[in-house]
Amino acid sequence: MKALKIIALITLFVLVCGFLVPDRRTIPVAGATRSDWNANTFWFEPWGSSGVHKGIDIFATRGTPVVAATDLVLLYRGELPKGGKVVLGLGPKWRLHYFAHLDSVNQNGLFAVRGESLGTVGNSGNALGKQAHLHYSIVSLLPRPWLVDGSTQGYKKAFYLNPIKYLTD
Repeated sequence: MKALKIIALITLFVLVCGFLVPDRRTIPVAGATRSDWNANTFWFEPWGSSGVHKGIDIFATRGTPVVAATDLVLLYRGELPKGGKVVLGLGPKWRLHYFAHLDSVNQNGLFAVRGESLGTVGNSGNALGKQAHLHYSIVSLLPRPWLVDGSTQGYKKAFYLNPIKYLTD
């Protein structure tokens, strides 16, 4: 029973620490501004086989640096069928940051600080043949049920955060 209490306290401590880490933010494409994405792209439908677009596309010239939008623990660097070359990182407040359609991935460490290069803008995965861009999504590991609505796949809004609000608040 004592070991269970210790585990519970450690778990609570780790959970709280995730909320205490500062959430310093930047647009994840070097030199990009708000005019480089469509304000209506988040939760846009119909969107291919996924039905709803759960992120934003930030357009830039192929080869433009993609940078960490916040401080991240890097969890995955590799290739996925839809995302192409991707980077996935865990940021403050237990949020996953997903960077897709990269032309190259150049981050080899375990951590990336805000503004540090992760790779370059491209059109890999299911964006092949389309204009170069970064697909950027944010997923909360802790559900936010008050964000659920009646839109298509609206229950997933408990997990997917609007990157536009994240970057501009």
